[in-house]
Amino acid sequence: MRVLHYGEIVNKVASLCQEANYDLGQDVISAFEQAVQTESSEIGKGVLHQLIENANIAAEDRVPMCQDTGVSVFIVKLGQDCHITGGNLYDAINEGVRKGYEEGYLRYSIVDDPLNRKNTGDNTPSVIHIELVQGEQLEIQMNAKGGGAENMSALKMLTPSDGIEGVKKFIMNTVKQAGPNACPPLVVGIGIGGNFETCAYLAKKSLFKPVGERHSDPDLAKLEEELIQSINALGIGPQGLGGTTTTLDVKIETAPCHIAALPVAVNLNCHASRHKYAVL
Repeated sequence: MRVLHYGEIVNKVASLCQEANYDLGQDVISAFEQAVQTESSEIGKGVLHQLIENANIAAEDRVPMCQDTGVSVFIVKLGQDCHITGGNLYDAINEGVRKGYEEGYLRYSIVDDPLNRKNTGDNTPSVIHIELVQGEQLEIQMNAKGGGAENMSALKMLTPSDGIEGVKKFIMNTVKQAGPNACPPLVVGIGIGGNFETCAYLAKKSLFKPVGERHSDPDLAKLEEELIQSINALGIGPQGLGGTTTTLDVKIETAPCHIAALPVAVNLNCHASRHKYAVL
């Protein structure tokens, strides 16, 4: 049994929140640089160069790369032999978010009630998903998820008769309707299967994977590549100004589902695909 103190989690989460907003991952930077080489539009190339410059300024000056510093979303893998002392895991994560956003001068984007809409003043509560796994480690994955792309995401309960073509049609329609509003080039997260809430979680979870990494299942990897080509053929382009780089990547996660259902969720991420990872 390994003992992990509450304060260690708080400090690590605070660091992740700031790193996510200041340091765009090399996976995304590399995708920008590759897209510059293939983008057909000169305006699109210019936008991509600006996104690279923006990311460099954020990293060097330790300022947010986007004014929307997002909802703090966590996927936490808790080893069954890891014991946390000094407080509750959920509380530790939220205290870390509070600390990280306040000390990092990051915008507070959370309201306490969806109707009354009073800002909580510290970017909490965060969204926390905990998975119990073997071992004695605590793995923390954090995504600073912006509101614009989240607003253009969608979920639909298809029927089995809709099949793969129905799935692809729904995905493409979702991206088309998003247009420039989700701040492309996008990372498109897709969840297929499970039930109503599971497919949404799968779509969100897929966004934590590195840009450029293909699914381990050859058929799903092929579908990801097909969707990348189809989405980039839409012509929406960087920041919606036209071009051949509408998406940097497509990620798919699947799960078993009911014989009468085919749930599909599409969770869009803007060009600032801000995901960080730590192990305690």
